[in-house]
Order: sequence, then structure tokens, then C-alpha cells
Amino acid sequence: MTRKTAEQRHVVDADAPAGMIDVLVALHHPTRRWLAELLWTEGPASVGRLAARTGLAVGSVSHHLRPLHRQGFIEPAPELARDTRESWWRATSRSVSWSVDDFEPDSLGRRVAEQAEVENFRHQVRAVQQWLREMSAAPLPWRRAAGATDSMAMATADQTADLHRRLGAVLAAWGEEVKTDQERHPDAERRPVRTVIRCFPSRPVRP
Repeated sequence: MTRKTAEQRHVVDADAPAGMIDVLVALHHPTRRWLAELLWTEGPASVGRLAARTGLAVGSVSHHLRPLHRQGFIEPAPELARDTRESWWRATSRSVSWSVDDFEPDSLGRRVAEQAEVENFRHQVRAVQQWLREMSAAPLPWRRAAGATDSMAMATADQTADLHRRLGAVLAAWGEEVKTDQERHPDAERRPVRTVIRCFPSRPVRP
């Protein structure tokens, strides 16, 4: 999930601030984010299968899927059910961008957006920690393919926004290439690959 660039802020669409509060609350809950990513990476699943996969109670899974459905992150997949008692779900292609500056200072929306930033960062940290734990057991080509880049430069705010735009454009183009290649070569070994891009002013980090 991405944070809006300056040009994207205040665009009038279905994600206007009033509705965005519910969107952010729905997605930026650790359990709901987990369920959404399971459906995206592993494909459609029933509530029962998600419960078995996660160790959560069936009722808890249903509880967390409802807000994801209301906000368009998942959708029913009734054609996969064997009978009317099964409830199947699939991930949608919806993404979301936001900025704390979309909301008035000291407002409820501002507090929700700020907390969503925190939860999004925590999610990214957990993802990195999970990879570091599992990295040694991954096949060598995947260990070599993964990596991290770190740099610092004395830039203006406009230059920083420009870097964010450029990186986003590269990532979007790469994502389309990946989708096209997946259609052409469906049997190639693939894994979900997470990319995290953050451009922000930073003082030297104290250990």
C-alpha cells in the first residue's frame, strides 16, 4: 500500500477522506492484512480453509473478512463452493493510497491516517523480519535475487517527490511486465515478491 505523492492528494474519487477512514480501518489491522494477503498470494479460499490455515476461529475469520469485503479488497467466489454452507472469497485488484494531509489536523481522520502509517510500517518490518528468518532455507537463486539498497543525498522536497514518482513508475512498469510474463509462461517458478519504497528526510540513525 502506498502513500500519496503531492500531486495525488485531494483528488476527488471514491476514496474521499470521509470514506477513506473506513478503508484504512478495514485494511490496517494485522489480522485483516494477513487474510487479504493470503487470498492474494495463495488464491481463493473458503472461510473454513482460512481458519485452518491461520489457526483462527471460523467466526473470527468471518468477522475480519466483512470489512475487507465492504471496502472492496475481497469479493465472494460462490462458484467455488461445493454447497450453500461454504463461503468462498477471492482477493480483488484494489489498491489504496492516502496521506495524513488529506485530513484536518486533530481530526479523527487525521488520527486514523497517522495510525495507518504506523501499522503499515510495522507490517513492512514484520515482512522483512520474516524473510531474514527464512532466508537461509531459500533456494540460492532467490537469495541472490533478493536485496536491499540504501542511499542518502542532500535533496530538496521537490527532488524527493520526483524520486518517489520515478521509483513508483519503475515499479508499476515492472509489475505489468511480470503479469505479461506470467500469462506467457504460467509454469515458471514464482513467489510473491514484496517491494517497499520509502523516500523521506532522515537524520543520522542512532543505534
